[in-house]
Amino acid sequence: MPTISLKVELLKPTIEKQNVYQTMTQTNTDFANWLLTYDDLNKATSKVFKLFSSNKQLPSAVVNQTIRDVKSQKRHQKAKKYKRLWCAFNNQNAKIEYDRLYKISFPTLEKRIGVPLVVRPFQQKWLDKILNGEAKQGTVDLFKKRGRWFVTIAISYDVEKTTNEKVLGIDLGLKNIATCSVGTKSLFFKGNQIAFKRRRFSSRRRKLGKLKKLQAIKKSKDKESLWMREMNHTISRRIIRFARSNGVGMIRMEDLTGIRMAKSKKEAGRNLNNWSFHQLQTFIQYKAEMAGITVEYVVPNYTSQTCKCGNCDKKNRNGLRFKCKKCSYKNHADLNASINIAKALSGISKHKQVI
Repeated sequence: MPTISLKVELLKPTIEKQNVYQTMTQTNTDFANWLLTYDDLNKATSKVFKLFSSNKQLPSAVVNQTIRDVKSQKRHQKAKKYKRLWCAFNNQNAKIEYDRLYKISFPTLEKRIGVPLVVRPFQQKWLDKILNGEAKQGTVDLFKKRGRWFVTIAISYDVEKTTNEKVLGIDLGLKNIATCSVGTKSLFFKGNQIAFKRRRFSSRRRKLGKLKKLQAIKKSKDKESLWMREMNHTISRRIIRFARSNGVGMIRMEDLTGIRMAKSKKEAGRNLNNWSFHQLQTFIQYKAEMAGITVEYVVPNYTSQTCKCGNCDKKNRNGLRFKCKKCSYKNHADLNASINIAKALSGISKHKQVI
């Protein structure tokens, strides 16, 4: 069952409510850090909050959720100390409602509070599915970003798998961010303009660094990160649209775990080398799930050097040109790689499972 996270802004909560949220967040963070040092964490229940503090308050729903989260984090050795742990509510304690406005209610320090939401058209569709029982609401996180308060709502829903049998192969790289192939159809996403814009970001930060403008550097990094994320969303949306229009039932991509893209001396420093290909694959994956398309990951070895005749030779590829030394087959190198990925010539990855 696919799951998405819906980020929705709270509609102008009062100063009193905002102060309550801030107090809850600080108390929750202190409690989580205390739990990391608590010897009987595995046996902990909501009663241990009294051991933590006799004068602070926190809703039992938040206490229980925090205990579960800290147990999970500590089990996987991912938490040493929390800088901030936002309050979370399970689906029994956070409720979506509609009465002329969409609202969400959850327990706070004093009572249960209902807060109107700023709902955009695409968000309304998902909230209506929750209210109509077409989708299941999961955990709700309450958090603050840039002076505004939001909730992130986990939503699970059923999707009917497509019966289409065509396979789409996707090759990711530096010259072309993504190259897609299905049958005789192909789709390219060139990386030159994207690399140019990233170098401009980098150049600006170097100038700011010489002027010791640290806040401006951080702002530039955040802006670039948001731009990269939006680009990955745009690319992934177009890929899924291309897949659906061509009757694709499965998408195959390379398992890039632990692989670092090579870079040229000319573009050393800031190019596409640290482009978030993992993020792009994640976006493609969850959008494919929403479309009922299966995703598989293949072993990345020699996908760009192998010919359809079976000959594998490093000399087959010369930049973006592919010419087999054995049978003289010619093609665009990235397109040839995407065809091989679609056929899974290198084998299915054991590290990433079929979705």
